[in-house]
Amino acid sequence: MHGQSKQIFDSIRKRFVALTPEEWVRQHVISYLINEKNFPASLMAVEMPLKLNKLPKRADVVAFNKDGKPVVLVECKAPAVAVSQASFDQAARYCLPTDIKIIIITNGIIHYCAEIDKINCQYKFLPEIPFYSDML
Repeated sequence: MHGQSKQIFDSIRKRFVALTPEEWVRQHVISYLINEKNFPASLMAVEMPLKLNKLPKRADVVAFNKDGKPVVLVECKAPAVAVSQASFDQAARYCLPTDIKIIIITNGIIHYCAEIDKINCQYKFLPEIPFYSDML
């Protein structure tokens, strides 16, 4: 292992990936969503490509409903990175062309969850991350 980075198995992507601080957060939030909030692992994607104003972007984690429509977007930051208004604005921009209803922003220490109100172009903070079944 000399000269190689530490690896962690990503159960969604079904492969080992470099264990960066952001990846540590991503894997913990995925585990939490599956084990505590009953998100089906089969309806989740990691580092999902998106297009925003024709520019390629990637969403850290996206959860879909049974019809294959995205309903939750998770933006992960490294623990040393503060969760800011810019983090929410970034995640909200990713949601514009989709049916995503919930945004979760986390740095592994601080977590925020908000429901998107596309009609009024705003989001409402929620006291906790809803169970998967409550979002459908």
